[in-house]
Amino acid sequence: MERIASFSRITKETDIAITLNLDGSGKGDISTGISFFDHMLNGFSRHGLFDLTCQVKGDLEVDCHHTIEDTGIVLGQVIREAVGDKKGIARYGTCILPMDEALVLCSLDLSGRPYYVSDVEFPTEKVGKMDTQMVKEFFYAISYSAGMNLHFKMLSGNNSHHMIEGMFKAFAKALDMATTQDPRITDVLSTKGSL
Repeated sequence: MERIASFSRITKETDIAITLNLDGSGKGDISTGISFFDHMLNGFSRHGLFDLTCQVKGDLEVDCHHTIEDTGIVLGQVIREAVGDKKGIARYGTCILPMDEALVLCSLDLSGRPYYVSDVEFPTEKVGKMDTQMVKEFFYAISYSAGMNLHFKMLSGNNSHHMIEGMFKAFAKALDMATTQDPRITDVLSTKGSL
Protein backbone atom coordinates (compact mmCIF):
# COMPACT_ATOMS: atom_id res chain seq x y z
CA MET A 1 0.00 0.00 0.00
CA GLU A 2 1.39 3.37 -1.01
CA ARG A 3 2.10 5.77 1.83
CA ILE A 4 1.67 9.04 -0.03
CA ALA A 5 -0.23 12.13 1.07
CA SER A 6 -0.89 15.57 -0.38
CA PHE A 7 -2.31 18.67 1.23
CA SER A 8 -2.83 22.27 0.20
CA ARG A 9 -3.44 25.21 2.50
CA ILE A 10 -4.21 28.76 1.43
CA THR A 11 -4.45 31.71 3.79
CA LYS A 12 -3.99 35.46 3.35
CA GLU A 13 -0.34 34.92 4.34
CA THR A 14 0.69 31.72 2.53
CA ASP A 15 -0.21 29.38 -0.32
CA ILE A 16 1.29 25.93 0.31
CA ALA A 17 1.04 22.59 -1.53
CA ILE A 18 2.99 19.57 -0.26
CA THR A 19 3.12 15.94 -1.38
CA LEU A 20 5.08 13.37 0.63
CA ASN A 21 5.92 9.77 -0.22
CA LEU A 22 7.32 7.97 2.84
CA ASP A 23 8.56 5.13 0.65
CA GLY A 24 10.41 7.23 -1.89
CA SER A 25 14.05 7.46 -2.93
CA GLY A 26 14.96 10.91 -1.62
CA LYS A 27 13.78 13.11 -4.49
CA GLY A 28 12.96 16.69 -3.56
CA ASP A 29 11.19 19.38 -5.57
CA ILE A 30 11.29 22.32 -3.16
CA SER A 31 10.53 26.01 -3.64
CA THR A 32 9.70 28.21 -0.63
CA GLY A 33 11.33 31.50 -1.62
CA ILE A 34 13.91 31.06 1.19
CA SER A 35 17.06 29.45 -0.23
CA PHE A 36 18.46 28.14 3.05
CA PHE A 37 15.06 26.66 4.01
CA ASP A 38 14.90 24.98 0.58
CA HIS A 39 18.36 23.52 1.27
CA MET A 40 17.18 22.14 4.63
CA LEU A 41 14.01 20.60 3.18
CA ASN A 42 16.01 19.01 0.36
CA GLY A 43 18.30 17.51 3.03
CA PHE A 44 15.26 16.21 4.91
CA SER A 45 13.97 14.58 1.72
CA ARG A 46 17.30 13.08 0.69
CA HIS A 47 18.41 11.71 4.05
CA GLY A 48 14.99 10.36 5.01
CA LEU A 49 14.60 8.80 1.55
CA PHE A 50 11.28 10.60 1.24
CA ASP A 51 10.00 11.99 -2.04
CA LEU A 52 8.89 15.53 -1.21
CA THR A 53 7.25 18.15 -3.37
CA CYS A 54 6.88 21.44 -1.53
CA GLN A 55 5.68 24.59 -3.31
CA VAL A 56 5.24 27.63 -1.09
CA LYS A 57 4.36 31.25 -1.74
CA GLY A 58 4.44 33.39 1.36
CA ASP A 59 4.43 37.01 2.45
CA LEU A 60 8.22 37.26 2.50
CA GLU A 61 7.93 41.03 2.19
CA VAL A 62 6.84 40.90 5.87
CA ASP A 63 9.43 38.32 7.03
CA CYS A 64 10.02 34.56 6.88
CA HIS A 65 7.82 33.65 9.86
CA HIS A 66 4.50 32.76 8.18
CA THR A 67 6.20 30.89 5.33
CA ILE A 68 8.26 28.63 7.60
CA GLU A 69 5.67 28.04 10.32
CA ASP A 70 2.87 27.29 7.85
CA THR A 71 5.12 24.92 5.92
CA GLY A 72 5.63 23.05 9.21
CA ILE A 73 1.87 22.87 9.74
CA VAL A 74 1.25 21.39 6.29
CA LEU A 75 4.25 19.04 6.41
CA GLY A 76 2.98 17.72 9.75
CA GLN A 77 -0.44 17.10 8.20
CA VAL A 78 0.97 15.11 5.27
CA ILE A 79 3.20 13.09 7.60
CA ARG A 80 0.17 12.20 9.72
CA GLU A 81 -1.92 11.27 6.67
CA ALA A 82 0.86 9.29 4.95
CA VAL A 83 1.55 7.24 8.09
CA GLY A 84 -2.12 6.23 8.16
CA ASP A 85 -3.41 3.94 10.91
CA LYS A 86 0.19 3.20 12.09
CA LYS A 87 -0.31 -0.56 11.92
CA GLY A 88 2.98 -2.37 11.49
CA ILE A 89 5.32 0.61 11.95
CA ALA A 90 8.16 0.91 14.46
CA ARG A 91 6.56 4.07 15.94
CA TYR A 92 9.76 5.34 17.61
CA GLY A 93 12.81 6.79 15.93
CA THR A 94 16.10 8.19 17.20
CA CYS A 95 19.19 9.54 15.50
CA ILE A 96 22.42 11.06 16.80
CA LEU A 97 23.88 12.83 13.80
CA PRO A 98 27.25 14.56 13.36
CA MET A 99 27.52 17.63 11.15
CA ASP A 100 31.13 18.82 11.40
CA GLU A 101 31.49 20.28 14.94
CA ALA A 102 27.75 19.92 15.61
CA LEU A 103 26.33 16.75 17.14
CA VAL A 104 22.54 16.61 17.40
CA LEU A 105 20.16 14.08 18.90
CA CYS A 106 16.62 13.79 17.57
CA SER A 107 14.12 11.37 19.06
CA LEU A 108 10.44 11.06 18.17
CA ASP A 109 7.33 9.02 18.89
CA LEU A 110 4.40 8.86 16.47
CA SER A 111 2.09 8.52 19.46
CA GLY A 112 -0.72 10.80 18.32
CA ARG A 113 0.15 13.06 21.25
CA PRO A 114 1.94 16.27 20.30
CA TYR A 115 4.84 17.45 22.43
CA TYR A 116 7.94 19.43 21.50
CA VAL A 117 11.13 19.75 23.56
CA SER A 118 14.40 21.34 22.46
CA ASP A 119 17.42 22.80 24.22
CA VAL A 120 18.91 24.25 21.02
CA GLU A 121 20.12 27.85 21.00
CA PHE A 122 21.88 29.30 17.98
CA PRO A 123 24.86 31.67 18.07
CA THR A 124 23.54 33.80 15.19
CA GLU A 125 20.16 35.38 14.43
CA LYS A 126 20.11 34.39 10.75
CA VAL A 127 21.47 31.90 8.26
CA GLY A 128 21.02 33.38 4.83
CA LYS A 129 17.53 34.90 4.85
CA MET A 130 16.17 32.48 7.43
CA ASP A 131 15.78 33.59 11.05
CA THR A 132 17.28 30.92 13.29
CA GLN A 133 14.42 31.35 15.79
CA MET A 134 12.13 29.91 13.10
CA VAL A 135 13.72 26.46 13.47
CA LYS A 136 11.82 26.01 16.74
CA GLU A 137 8.57 27.28 15.20
CA PHE A 138 8.93 24.90 12.25
CA PHE A 139 9.51 21.76 14.29
CA TYR A 140 6.93 22.79 16.89
CA ALA A 141 4.35 23.13 14.09
CA ILE A 142 5.26 19.70 12.72
CA SER A 143 4.99 18.03 16.13
CA TYR A 144 1.54 19.42 16.79
CA SER A 145 0.18 18.97 13.29
CA ALA A 146 1.51 15.41 12.95
CA GLY A 147 0.67 14.44 16.54
CA MET A 148 4.18 13.37 17.50
CA ASN A 149 6.50 13.72 20.46
CA LEU A 150 9.59 15.43 19.05
CA HIS A 151 12.78 16.03 21.04
CA PHE A 152 16.08 17.66 20.10
CA LYS A 153 19.31 17.92 22.09
CA MET A 154 22.36 19.75 20.75
CA LEU A 155 25.27 17.78 22.18
CA SER A 156 27.84 20.11 20.63
CA GLY A 157 27.97 22.86 18.04
CA ASN A 158 28.86 26.48 17.46
CA ASN A 159 28.02 27.06 13.79
CA SER A 160 24.35 27.85 13.19
CA HIS A 161 24.35 26.42 9.66
CA HIS A 162 25.79 23.09 10.82
CA MET A 163 23.49 22.94 13.84
CA ILE A 164 20.33 23.53 11.81
CA GLU A 165 21.36 21.18 9.03
CA GLY A 166 22.12 18.52 11.63
CA MET A 167 18.64 18.96 13.09
CA PHE A 168 16.88 18.56 9.73
CA LYS A 169 18.92 15.49 8.79
CA ALA A 170 18.56 13.87 12.22
CA PHE A 171 14.80 14.47 12.07
CA ALA A 172 14.70 12.82 8.64
CA LYS A 173 16.60 9.75 9.85
CA ALA A 174 14.49 9.45 13.02
CA LEU A 175 11.24 9.77 11.05
CA ASP A 176 12.41 7.18 8.54
CA MET A 177 13.14 4.81 11.43
CA ALA A 178 9.77 5.46 13.10
CA THR A 179 7.80 4.89 9.88
CA THR A 180 9.67 1.69 8.98
CA GLN A 181 7.33 -1.25 8.60
CA ASP A 182 8.26 -4.27 10.73
CA PRO A 183 6.63 -7.61 9.80
CA ARG A 184 6.70 -8.64 13.47
CA ILE A 185 4.30 -5.82 14.32
CA THR A 186 0.87 -6.97 13.14
CA ASP A 187 -1.20 -4.18 14.72
CA VAL A 188 -0.19 -0.87 16.29
CA LEU A 189 2.74 -0.83 18.70
CA SER A 190 0.72 0.10 21.79
CA THR A 191 -0.82 -1.71 24.74
CA LYS A 192 -3.91 0.47 24.18
CA GLY A 193 -4.55 -1.06 20.76
CA SER A 194 -4.64 2.31 18.98
CA LEU A 195 -2.52 5.41 18.48
